[in-house]
Amino acid sequence: QVQVVESGGGLVQPGGSLRLSCAASAFGFTFSLYRMSWYRQTPGKERELVARISSGGNTDYADSVKGRFTISRDTAKNTVYLQMNSLKPDDTAVYYCNAFRYYNSSYNYWGQGTQVTVSS
Repeated sequence: QVQVVESGGGLVQPGGSLRLSCAASAFGFTFSLYRMSWYRQTPGKERELVARISSGGNTDYADSVKGRFTISRDTAKNTVYLQMNSLKPDDTAVYYCNAFRYYNSSYNYWGQGTQVTVSS
């Protein structure tokens, strides 16, 4: 069973920064083959994609976070990061990490989420 564990959430003032981390592990799990993504969700809304990074290192961002958030991955540590700068109250949400790979079938794993609250 693949374990996906997020950390780094918390309370921050508007304009501040946070770095989220997501570690994925399991016997036989090859982190480098997976596309890693960050999603977020607020009550009553659908989960939305924030950023993703392919196995080859290509990145995509939601328009709302471009220029403020940066996704990166460290294959040696089986970890993906989300550096969040210039945070706004609208960034308040539960942030989820996702590991995805398609090879004959879909392999899709989620973390439990970490709360980010941007408030003064």
